[in-house]
Amino acid sequence: MTNASVREFKMPDVGEGLTEAEILKWYVQPGDTVTDGQVVCEVETAKAAVELPIPYDGVVRALHFPEGTTVDVGTSIIAVEVAGGAAPAQQEAPAVPAPAAEPEKPAEQPAARQPVLVGYGVATSSTRRRPRKQAPDTAARQAASAVQSELNGHGAAPAVPVTPAVPVAPAAPAQRPLAKPPVRKLAKDLGVDLATVTPTGPDGVITREDVHAAVAAAQAPAQQEAPAAPPAAPAVSAPDRPAAPVSYDSARETRIPVKGVRKATAAAMVGSAFTAPHVTEFVTVDVTRTMKLVEELKQDKEFAGLRVNPLLLIAKALLVAIRRNPDINASWDEAAQEIVVKHYVNLGIAAATPRGLIVPNIKDAHAKTLPELAASLGELVSTAREGKTSPSAMQGGTVTITNVGVFGVDTGTPLLNPGESAILAVGAIKLQPWVHKGKVKPRQVTTLALSFDHRLVDGELGSKVLADVAAVLEQPKRLITWA
Repeated sequence: MTNASVREFKMPDVGEGLTEAEILKWYVQPGDTVTDGQVVCEVETAKAAVELPIPYDGVVRALHFPEGTTVDVGTSIIAVEVAGGAAPAQQEAPAVPAPAAEPEKPAEQPAARQPVLVGYGVATSSTRRRPRKQAPDTAARQAASAVQSELNGHGAAPAVPVTPAVPVAPAAPAQRPLAKPPVRKLAKDLGVDLATVTPTGPDGVITREDVHAAVAAAQAPAQQEAPAAPPAAPAVSAPDRPAAPVSYDSARETRIPVKGVRKATAAAMVGSAFTAPHVTEFVTVDVTRTMKLVEELKQDKEFAGLRVNPLLLIAKALLVAIRRNPDINASWDEAAQEIVVKHYVNLGIAAATPRGLIVPNIKDAHAKTLPELAASLGELVSTAREGKTSPSAMQGGTVTITNVGVFGVDTGTPLLNPGESAILAVGAIKLQPWVHKGKVKPRQVTTLALSFDHRLVDGELGSKVLADVAAVLEQPKRLITWA
């Protein structure tokens, strides 16, 4: 075999400008036959988990990195011997003579490929392993039989029969456990082998609860077998000395590697906090009429099957405020020393997922009607929860909303996403006493917080935007006159 017959598949840039990715799972091993478009591994970037297909036919010769390794983009991760070069090297010779080679069966045509996030398409066929042919060791079997006969003939005690070498059929490749990427990530973080987990989801899919159940089952016997703690030393007489703190667990610390989404988020937030001078303003607003409008829209046939909630109207209110104050939708170009005003709004929505906090955005949200915005919000949230958000969906955001109210928090001081000039935090909507038409009445009230980059947004502009959002939420009819 010559070097020309071996192709090195390099880690691609599966996002926009990513520099590294972690290998989560290998689906092939050395000796396996692969076809053009077949998925060979799953990798995780700072933005998403992605399956990588191989772009040519051949036989896997080497996997350069084990699972769990973070590899730089452009580094070779797998070597594949392809057809068309010199004759491929033979596999390791077995310990026994090999029989005459059987005529090879015609190779199956690869199945039609399907589009994926990156690469060349995914073949519908499963991974195939090239079986190794091994002949029965006739001489060894005859020798074992002769020895056994001789021992029995001399009246020796019955001996344990010698098992002759019998060819073993190659085991079929183990079926990959069915689980969604977030569940795989959870199992990896907890050190759980998915092959040992009993699935309870539909069609044999492993759920998060199954993984936690496997962890609990593994910890139970470990706790029972744990040796009893040695008797405590006699206490020293010291009336003024406080008692020693009680340990909550035998493990005093847990160390979690910083990588993937957490690593990217940390770098982005540090860069944002120490680059853009943040200013945060707050306003508390009566959203009773907005909550009534939400209930009315849920009964509207035009919104049938769509996600209708307060976040939808808050997002629309922010888009209206940006239309009235377009300079808030901008970014700071440090290299060119310019303020770049965007004439479009890619509205980011912060979403908590099993992989961490991500901020996908709705492209051209400013041009969408309210039903279209509801449909986009529903798709964004469901995709994020399933761990299927693509890297492109998290690129190019201009303004962001973070809804901390879902956790029961009144509000916060959010940090800007790099490259954006404003982010709106929405607090919990609570029933509170409020002066309405000269009387104290129970009203639905929330607190909004707008953080902005003070290099390009001054206090007047930031205040106008926040006041407009509050005015729309207090009087939703302004959506008709201002939009």
